[in-house]
Amino acid sequence: MTAAENTHRRLQAAAGAMATTAVQRMEDELPWYRALPAEERSWVGMVAHAGIAAFIAWHAEPHELPPIAADVFGTAPRELARSITLQHTLDLVRTTVDVVEKTVPTLADPDEQPELLAAVLTYSREVAFACAQVYAQAAETRGAWDARLESLVIDAVLRAEADDSLRSRVSALGWDDVKDIVVIAGNAPRGAATETVDAIRRVALRIGAEALAAVQGRRLIAILGNVADPMSVAADLADLWGDGPVVVGPLVPHVFAAGRSARAAQSGFTAAAAWPSAPRPCHADELLAERALGGDQRARRQLTDRVSDALKVRASARDTVTAFLECNSLEATARALFVHPNTVRYRLGKFEEDSGFDITGARDAFAVRLGMMYGALPGTPDRR
Repeated sequence: MTAAENTHRRLQAAAGAMATTAVQRMEDELPWYRALPAEERSWVGMVAHAGIAAFIAWHAEPHELPPIAADVFGTAPRELARSITLQHTLDLVRTTVDVVEKTVPTLADPDEQPELLAAVLTYSREVAFACAQVYAQAAETRGAWDARLESLVIDAVLRAEADDSLRSRVSALGWDDVKDIVVIAGNAPRGAATETVDAIRRVALRIGAEALAAVQGRRLIAILGNVADPMSVAADLADLWGDGPVVVGPLVPHVFAAGRSARAAQSGFTAAAAWPSAPRPCHADELLAERALGGDQRARRQLTDRVSDALKVRASARDTVTAFLECNSLEATARALFVHPNTVRYRLGKFEEDSGFDITGARDAFAVRLGMMYGALPGTPDRR
């Protein structure tokens, strides 16, 4: 029997002891290993045993390196990659290799030791590369799964499906506790969708917000959480959308109510074509008139309610607003009502406080006139 064969037999005989020593070293030196549950510690031990056994098998036939990722890491369940980090796995490899290196001088003849140590270093290098491959594949799979979940959540929000499946997907994405949600809609920019979505996440993270985003056809939809000031956040992100309007839905308390924000944002995006000079970004409520004309019944109801409720607050409001819309002048309205122009100005100011519409501007005057017309027509949708 040759010296190499004798060395190989000694390695085989010592394999179990080396693995046990490596596990004991981890127990003594690695706090993260001690903190693992018993089952997961046994998985780590399996990886150490498999690594030493695979090295010994390769040492007997060193002409070609085996598929290390399968031979070593394939012994442990896939869940182990979620339990311990890449750094922890490298600690495991480093500890095991150190035990093997210290054991080699006791197993090999003096003239065999340099060759055996070189084999240990070669094999440990390949194991380290295999670690990186395993974790890269796990990260890629997890990223693809997260992207799929994200798309499903966005689809459910756009369809206003706040059911149990949405709840489980939201939980899987870690959005259970995300509050203050707003949805933004606009054209998708040119280029890869993944790059656009990643850019939205990066900017949102920088400003302290959470983000889910997806490109659907030619449209880019983003759901943002932990938003204190929707328009400020939208302004920070607006350049990531393509040309055209960027419309911001109303703020809602949680993701299960995000369908309301999404409906308004999408309706506003469609209706924004009727207001070429709309600001970018633009809040969906600024497009109530266009949305109502476009057939959005919720926008029509909201516009009608805002106007009619404000007209009921003060006795003089309806007469003053109606007269001003007809006369389009403070002085002419004052003459029609037999009051001073300052009185008209004061009443219109109070109406603006109550409704949010300044009818001395042409655009708000049009919205209020439209709201009054809808309110006067039969068949106006009831409040819901």
